[in-house]
Amino acid sequence: MTDATPITNSNTASAAAIGANSTIIFHFDIKLADGSAADSTRVHNKPAKLQMGDASISAAFEAELTGLKAGDKKTFTLAPEDAYGMPNPDNIYYVDRARFSAETTPKVGAIIGFAMPDGSELPGLIREVAGESVTVDFNHPLAGQTLTFSVEIVQVL
Repeated sequence: MTDATPITNSNTASAAAIGANSTIIFHFDIKLADGSAADSTRVHNKPAKLQMGDASISAAFEAELTGLKAGDKKTFTLAPEDAYGMPNPDNIYYVDRARFSAETTPKVGAIIGFAMPDGSELPGLIREVAGESVTVDFNHPLAGQTLTFSVEIVQVL
């Protein structure tokens, strides 16, 4: 499997360690169980920012980061329940094809942004187009997947 032991940078002995309320800036790479790449902040060299304890990530993910310092790297694997969760059948909708504009033709595999009542946008994956019915999946694309994360801590605030 993967190594869950952090590889530390010897120059971080006096640096702040990630704790329950830390804000961190870090790079991550995500791989699927078959080893293929799923996501990475390195593609555009823009690290992610995360507030520990704000419930935006799972407790298991936070536990893997706790104690790391700037410069540390770590690779770990999370089960679906501890990563993006399991797909929820209630997040699959059947939409009338007429609701799509001429510029937004629904095609299987396409991700389309849907306007929400509050003005935000929610991405949906087109799973099927059958006649006048379009199946749209609003689950996270990585839901249900066992994922391997490689992180590199850039800064702990």
